[in-house]
Amino acid sequence: MKVTVIGLGPGGGADLTGRARAALEGCDLIVGYTAYIELVRPDFPEKAVLSTGMRREVDRCRAAVEAALTGKDVAVVCSGDSGVYGMAGLIYEVAQEYDPIEIEVVPGITAACGGAAVLGAPLTHDFAVISLSDLLTPWEKIEKRLSAAAQADFVICLYNPSSKSRPDYLRRACDILLREKAPDTVCGTVRNIGREGEEGQLLTLAQLRDTQVDMFTTVFIGNSQTKVLSGKMVTPRGYLQRGE
Repeated sequence: MKVTVIGLGPGGGADLTGRARAALEGCDLIVGYTAYIELVRPDFPEKAVLSTGMRREVDRCRAAVEAALTGKDVAVVCSGDSGVYGMAGLIYEVAQEYDPIEIEVVPGITAACGGAAVLGAPLTHDFAVISLSDLLTPWEKIEKRLSAAAQADFVICLYNPSSKSRPDYLRRACDILLREKAPDTVCGTVRNIGREGEEGQLLTLAQLRDTQVDMFTTVFIGNSQTKVLSGKMVTPRGYLQRGE
């Protein structure tokens, strides 16, 4: 009688952790968004599955909790990390409506970490992760978060930078960041992290403003110390600059 919320990593299984794989092997039922179920089905063909489409997150979590209450060990799968824009929080919320069950959260490699590895080492110092999707968060609040992170000179990682309904959100975000950050700030984008067709590029903040991206892209904006070293995006931690 347990729900385990599992982060699959950013790709098609190559970044699945040993702990996540063991949890999937030990479960009776795998629940998740259809695309994520398809990622794990080849490795666990004998497992029962329950999948739903996009924007059915609450229904999915209720089904998982209800299945656990029948005595099953249920795995709820998410891309990336289960606690970073994933289902872990929602499972805890939904579970309050039912009799107590055991809940375990199994972390995974989030897109910020997976994409950073492609670009080099952009997150070696303090950074902020901000989603540009206003589906659940008002754009006015997103603007405040962007402005605050820029003023504090954080490296910034942007999730959900654009979609068909939000084609200009990255440009709008860059306009906010350019109030505090220099136009030549080192930036990077990574598309299809951990999947076939993975590609990353480096560019300046001024160039990023006019770059077309999609929901499969993660965006990185450097801080004032971020630089390009050997063709990679690197944010120094400060060890060499300490003078020891």
